[in-house]
Amino acid sequence: MVVWQVQKPWLKQNQPYRANFPILTGGYAGYGGKGLAKGWQPPARKPPPTVPADYQVDVNARYFGTVIFYHKYRGYGFIEPMEAEIPTEKVFVHWKQISSDDRFPILVKGLEVEFSLMTWNQRGLNTLRANHVTLVGGLNIALQDELDANEKMFVGGQHLRYTGTLKFYSPRHGFGYVLMDQGYDVDASVPGELRVDHEEVNASGQQPVHMRNIAVEFGIYRNDRGQYKVYNMTLQGGHPLTQDALENRISMGVGTYRGLIAFWNWRQGYGFIRPEPTCLLPEKVVAKLAEQAEAARQRGKRIAEDTLLYFRKPDVAPGLNPMQGSKVGFQVYIDDKGAGACDVTA
Repeated sequence: MVVWQVQKPWLKQNQPYRANFPILTGGYAGYGGKGLAKGWQPPARKPPPTVPADYQVDVNARYFGTVIFYHKYRGYGFIEPMEAEIPTEKVFVHWKQISSDDRFPILVKGLEVEFSLMTWNQRGLNTLRANHVTLVGGLNIALQDELDANEKMFVGGQHLRYTGTLKFYSPRHGFGYVLMDQGYDVDASVPGELRVDHEEVNASGQQPVHMRNIAVEFGIYRNDRGQYKVYNMTLQGGHPLTQDALENRISMGVGTYRGLIAFWNWRQGYGFIRPEPTCLLPEKVVAKLAEQAEAARQRGKRIAEDTLLYFRKPDVAPGLNPMQGSKVGFQVYIDDKGAGACDVTA
């Protein structure tokens, strides 16, 4: 009997099959196994371009460059600067630093932009980030409508609007459902309840918050699988679904006040500022602070100070890391819940 030797050209002959791969223990990783063999480590991540710790940027200077990469759904990318005085070959850009009219700020490869610089500490490394990114000339970036016109199939047209009730939206899961108002002349295949995904919540470039039972307006599009979904959802009247709008925030002017951060919860992104004793807050703010303190006491909460101003992470200037006891400057506002601080700076 002749024993045929099967040649496997993709393997080195006379070598165990698993020699070219990390050894798995207790089954295949991802299928009930215990993962990779002890001692194996994934490839080291390439460190970002860095600058010296004492490097100073001119926050008022404007630079020019070209977008060389941008990941839409992760919300970051890189700009290749034109100016030789910038010490790195590329500059990181985050979606929060894009000055945009789009509901979901984006950049595209090859786009020429204008920007400022800011320093950023990343994993103990001093890096540069682009800030206040605009089109050349300072105009806000608005790309989404044109991209959507080429990529989406709309019910009744891209700018036709329907009204309805947002049953709920969960920022944790990134979607929600809208119940469309009755009476619209749409095809019978369009359901009365439509899913809305994260990228179609128009929050004016901010992260959408948890919402429930809100009157909204929207467009409708059909995706590649034939599913109908909500497009560009806003408050009725076209106003973005920002937390400020949902709470009816009203600015109390551009006057700047001083104080200390009395409390900061970095996990949940909120805190309280204690104004300096010499601060003369607007009468409406003082009245709102008294109202919210009394309301909290009626709910059984113990309130030690009536003058603490609430603030959130989006109210903090880019690059500022809030810390308890830090001195800050801020502006004030009132809303349905009381009074708070915004535009918080060092």
